Amino acid sequence: MPEYQLTWKDKRIIWGTAIDIEPLVGKYPNDSIRQGVNTALDWNLPGGIYRAKEVVLELDKLLEAMLVQLGEPANGDPKVLLDSLQANLAISGRTSSLPLGPLALEDKAGVELTAQAVRISEQLVSWAREINSQKRALAQYGPETLGELEFRSHCYGHTLTPAAIQQAFGPSGGPRVMQLYNEYLHQFVLLRDALLPFANWEQVPFEVQEHTEFKGLRFLEPARKTFLTRLLGKDLTHKSIVQYAQHVVSSGLTAAGYGFQYRLGTVLPAGLGESARTAARYLLKWHPVQTIQTEDAEDLAAVSFDYEYGDYYAAPRNEAGTGILGNENILPVSEDHYDEPSIARLLPNAGSDRTTLRISLNMEDREFTVDLGQLFRGQRFLYRPQENNNANATVVRRTPISLHQAANILSHPGLVTNADGIHFIPTGGNELVLWALLGKLYPENVVLLDIGDEEELESAHAVGKGFGTKFLVL
Repeated sequence: MPEYQLTWKDKRIIWGTAIDIEPLVGKYPNDSIRQGVNTALDWNLPGGIYRAKEVVLELDKLLEAMLVQLGEPANGDPKVLLDSLQANLAISGRTSSLPLGPLALEDKAGVELTAQAVRISEQLVSWAREINSQKRALAQYGPETLGELEFRSHCYGHTLTPAAIQQAFGPSGGPRVMQLYNEYLHQFVLLRDALLPFANWEQVPFEVQEHTEFKGLRFLEPARKTFLTRLLGKDLTHKSIVQYAQHVVSSGLTAAGYGFQYRLGTVLPAGLGESARTAARYLLKWHPVQTIQTEDAEDLAAVSFDYEYGDYYAAPRNEAGTGILGNENILPVSEDHYDEPSIARLLPNAGSDRTTLRISLNMEDREFTVDLGQLFRGQRFLYRPQENNNANATVVRRTPISLHQAANILSHPGLVTNADGIHFIPTGGNELVLWALLGKLYPENVVLLDIGDEEELESAHAVGKGFGTKFLVL
């Protein structure tokens, strides 16, 4: 297999071996509707590799069985039931299963996951409507088989819309139909919540192992409960998001770093291959790549990727020096324009007890490497000029701004800081250089600029911790 390449604009990041998971997805040894332990027909997700849409296809069988048992079209209206699903997956309203909207989460992780919940819910409902309109299950099984589907679904308090209540408990409804609908709703809720960590959630393959004691995605319930407790309690960290993602894809990993490899690919923070200015800081992204090499992808071991410096506060630090002094009101003039590097590589270091990744790039006839985990940590901790969240910073005495070359900063071992002052590092618009700097600078008072004009500089003086040295990166 060829090397995996992540491309954006004119830049590329290359690493590992690309893997093809398409032959594995959607190949199941059993049918989801099969004979139960008694005479009734039962439903369960068969063991295998799924992506989100494959699960929605299997869940539609429950809805179609409901409609048959309600007597479609006179009593079973799919629009009413699908509208209730939409209301259940919404982030606000009486029927919401995850009421993030009223919480008004303001922490960065909460804001990202709230927007993510909206995106996923809308697409899942759109797929559910599309697939149900095709009546695949009815064509595959016929009304007699769907009419026999019956099982016990333990209630989890999902609230229905009044119209859905009228259908499910109306003259043609009752407990049997309600059990099907409860399972339908609950599986969609589990699916939506399972996908929350992943920016490219539609593409993520995950393994479902069939269990006799619970159905479908219910194996995720313990991890989901822990994850949502931290999210709703506004105590969500990047590490806890990674831990949850590892459970979702059945990686088998318990320890968590900033990313991981499992047998269906590699999961890293979503910022890789995106602009550091706009990229998500807490979401993850799945890549179809075998990062740590093995001879056979089927035998691919799960690996957690660790930071080079587990505690960045205790990491070795080196001072950037004075640089070229300017004044405090304008950024020093720089002639640096980095047409290179256009390619970076990820270099794994798999030791006996931990695995780290470094990103390597060539600039000015030199090779620079930076710990990949520290790079993402730097992006999570950076400040933006419009984030005026520290009024005390505005009263800090300004000092002349020193100009530094990116190559000089990257040449230092450990993390780079300074005793005091304001320090400006231009990147010449090169995103690879920018990302590398975020992994090299001590992540305390780093401000990422957009244009560097007088107004933005004024705003940049007002953000940060209000003490210590400050680095401005453009």
